[in-house]
Amino acid sequence: MSFDELPATETIRRFATGTIERSGRAGRPGPSGRTEPAGRTEPIELLGRVPYGRLATSMRALPFLAVARHIVSEGRILLRMHSGFGHHEACNGGVVAYGADNYNDAASGDGGNLWSVQFTGPAEIVHPCPEQEELFGAAPVSVNGEPYAPAYLRVDPHFVTEHVLDFAQRTDRFA
Repeated sequence: MSFDELPATETIRRFATGTIERSGRAGRPGPSGRTEPAGRTEPIELLGRVPYGRLATSMRALPFLAVARHIVSEGRILLRMHSGFGHHEACNGGVVAYGADNYNDAASGDGGNLWSVQFTGPAEIVHPCPEQEELFGAAPVSVNGEPYAPAYLRVDPHFVTEHVLDFAQRTDRFA
């Protein structure tokens, strides 16, 4: 399948394995039988709450994870990462997974929910417009002591999973 044959971003399939299917479920029963609250945040919108995530793919038949800065633009995920390791080249034209979470919020102890989202789809090297580059914010000065050289990838999410760890107090525990 070429990039030209990929579905439009409005038709992104959102199926989950072992979690919940969220698209269009607000106010209706979900797979667990519980009604999904209206106004819940979609998984791609959760990315706006954290600046970094992890990109997963393989390089020379070995799996690896790489840290990346992300923004969401036109339903696609744009990543900025260090070009010095060649990870962006290993991802170009292949299917990758990109995940982010708010697990660092656990340290705050505010009792809120923790979440993790993962997006799987094809990736390609891109050159963002100046407005998109600005959204990434300041870049690191160095990576492992070497000057930081940015590379950009676009991930077109086809498969989305979300996991939520709910820490809200249950009132029906002993009912």
